Amino acid sequence: MSDQPIYVTRPHLPPLSEFIPYLESIWASGMLTNGGPMHRQLEQALADHLGVEHVALVTNGTVGLITALQALEISGEVITTPYSFVATAHALLWNGIRPVFSDIDPVSFNLDPARIEAAITPATSAIMPVHCYGTPCDVEAIQRIADRHGLKVIYDAAHAFGVRHRGQSILGHGDLSVLSFHATKTFHTFEGGAIVCPDAATKERIDRLKNFGIVDETTVVAPGINGKMSEINAAFGLLELQHVDGALARRRAIDRLYRQRLAGVPGIVCPEVPPDSEGNCSYFPILVDERRSADRDAIYHRLREQQIYARRYFYPLISDFPMYRDLPSASPEQLPEASRLARRVLCLPIYPGLTDAEVTRIADLIADTR
Repeated sequence: MSDQPIYVTRPHLPPLSEFIPYLESIWASGMLTNGGPMHRQLEQALADHLGVEHVALVTNGTVGLITALQALEISGEVITTPYSFVATAHALLWNGIRPVFSDIDPVSFNLDPARIEAAITPATSAIMPVHCYGTPCDVEAIQRIADRHGLKVIYDAAHAFGVRHRGQSILGHGDLSVLSFHATKTFHTFEGGAIVCPDAATKERIDRLKNFGIVDETTVVAPGINGKMSEINAAFGLLELQHVDGALARRRAIDRLYRQRLAGVPGIVCPEVPPDSEGNCSYFPILVDERRSADRDAIYHRLREQQIYARRYFYPLISDFPMYRDLPSASPEQLPEASRLARRVLCLPIYPGLTDAEVTRIADLIADTR
């Protein structure tokens, strides 16, 4: 067993020798960025792999969210979840939009559709849900609410690469979906992201926005951003895409082993993916019973003592941070399910390089913590 620290996620890295031909091709072309051949190939390869119409690559998932909001001309207020990584809400602030937090469903950990309508005001222009841990949101219910009130829907799909719902890609729902290709994601390009677009016209608008709003060398039509993915990042994505199915299979095997080893451990719950969905095992959250004598933080610290760096993910809630906590919607009393979950959750390490012996050791430490 390795003596190296074990983190909650680690990048999957194919053999370096397989990457050298891509680098040589980039050097030979002399094109390092600005929509070169690797960039174009990866956009098409991802669209084919994911079963979607159009993919616009961006430099990271956060820029993807910022650009998606700008592309749809979102303003005023946007209803979103407090139970996510801070980039979800930060993207709203970067666009001058006021986040309105709504509570989550305690089973899926996603926005609870039953609570969304109570948060809608005349200033609401969109809903921005998150497919938390890759578990699909109730996309049908959310779309009905959006249609009823004339709202846009942008999905933060940072965790949802390859996730399917009722046989179809989850990324086809809403007006736009935004992926993260950060190094710790199930599919990555070192750093990167993508916006899944429903049509060519939307992709064209996004392509301009991620390149400063430039149409040609004398025409700029919007205050865009520098959000282009480099050729090196795109090339690594092309290589990684060849290995992603094997990486996902290994994640699923680790998921199964954790469930076997933790079954019957008092006070520990392993949430399930809905039966009509195919997840990607991007994270492995467990919930620790608040009544258990050894609570979540005791397990967290016990693992850290053994150089196992699990994460209380997501704790604190976004709504607890200083730039958000004064919003009326950030009150813990209005977010009871999210607040309860943040106190109970612990995400265990899961990545293709994790061995069965390491998974067993982690599960045994959890079971033995009293």
